[in-house]
Amino acid sequence: MMKKKMLEVRFARPALQWWSIPPITIHGGRNLPKWAITRGTHLCSSAAYISPPREVVRERAGCVVIGAGVVGLAAARKLAMEGRDVLVLEASSGIGTGISSRNSEVIHAGIYYPQGSVKAQLCVEGRHALYSYCRDHGVAHKRLGKLIVATNPCQIQVLEALQKVGTDNGVEGLRLLDGDEANRLEPQLQCVKALWSPSTGILDSHTFMLALQADAENHGATFAFNTSVFRGDIYGKGLLDLHICSTSELNSRLFSDKKGFGSMILCADSVINASGLSAISLAKRLEGFPVEFIPKCYYARGCYFSLSGVGVAPFSHLIYPVPEEGGLGVHVTLDLGGQARFGPDVEWLEDIDEYTAFKYEFDYSVDPRRVEKFYPEIRKYYPSIPDGILKPDYAGIRPKVSGPHHPSADFIIQGKATHGVPGLVNLFGIESPGLTACFAIAEMVHALLC
Repeated sequence: MMKKKMLEVRFARPALQWWSIPPITIHGGRNLPKWAITRGTHLCSSAAYISPPREVVRERAGCVVIGAGVVGLAAARKLAMEGRDVLVLEASSGIGTGISSRNSEVIHAGIYYPQGSVKAQLCVEGRHALYSYCRDHGVAHKRLGKLIVATNPCQIQVLEALQKVGTDNGVEGLRLLDGDEANRLEPQLQCVKALWSPSTGILDSHTFMLALQADAENHGATFAFNTSVFRGDIYGKGLLDLHICSTSELNSRLFSDKKGFGSMILCADSVINASGLSAISLAKRLEGFPVEFIPKCYYARGCYFSLSGVGVAPFSHLIYPVPEEGGLGVHVTLDLGGQARFGPDVEWLEDIDEYTAFKYEFDYSVDPRRVEKFYPEIRKYYPSIPDGILKPDYAGIRPKVSGPHHPSADFIIQGKATHGVPGLVNLFGIESPGLTACFAIAEMVHALLC
């Protein structure tokens, strides 16, 4: 039986407001109590302040994963299963509240990414692992298949190129269909040709993430929510100090006040920066990290609209147009209940500064007026869509390392061999197909730490 693991943490309240409250205790591994599994374990809690110590508390930590999105969870699971002492720090109150919960929930085949790219390799490897995991762990999913459609003859060569790229990447069963064949599969669809991908599917991403968290905890990992990494220090031989505080404290402070507060310092043996939209901003706050390895970050918001007042979805497969700049076009995705939604579009966000990114202050609102651009795009392949049937659903934001009018960039996964810092792995630009590739990304993270 696993020995109960407990981490005692003491905090100091900011100036002039001192009182004593007993320290909180963090539980980890299979002995984590049920309330902590459902409500989250809070490493930095406003209810946990005591009289200030003379200096900030320092604690040793083995492997610290920053970010509890699907990629951070998969990495934490893998590292815990390999016997590492894993602590996951998450700034929000629960798992998967950012990119991981604001996407199409699609299991991608691996068609779009250049042969030899990290995305191509990890998407194909990750897809096989993801389907196996969902089947073995009872995570709801469906292998629906996808049609990528050419709506005019000029786009046929794009489909032919995608078929070749996908086949070279190891995607199975890709087949070009003429318009009549595609229409027999989907009577509401209008196209001149389509590329059929039978291995594309959908899954319940939240149930999947809960399963990853449970796996990690059952192998001894500890989760701390509402806990932010404010900055870090890197020393000559790869020693990593992480300055942490409660997210509420971080949000109440001036961004320029780098060293004016912090509840605790974690002295970590290894750190995985899986903080998604904040990953690049966080890397800039690791003092001693070589800045030449920090890419420029771009942000693209994508809005989704769902069908209103429709009992049965018009399609039974995923329908995608040919790719566009910055994304895969306004496509049709289905959830496990059979409901259809359209999106995302691409809106480049020019006003996201380092302050906004680091504090995760992103605007996820959906402007209803954007629907005016959806109807003409959708009618290219679904001409019978009625006016006024689309309603705003949700929005997501993608962290990109290439901007407008530039070719789509690859994942950037850095270890010591790249940046020279032992024990640090940075995950930059992990957008689609990050969900599909999460298991393969976790394997790569583990390899980079070995």
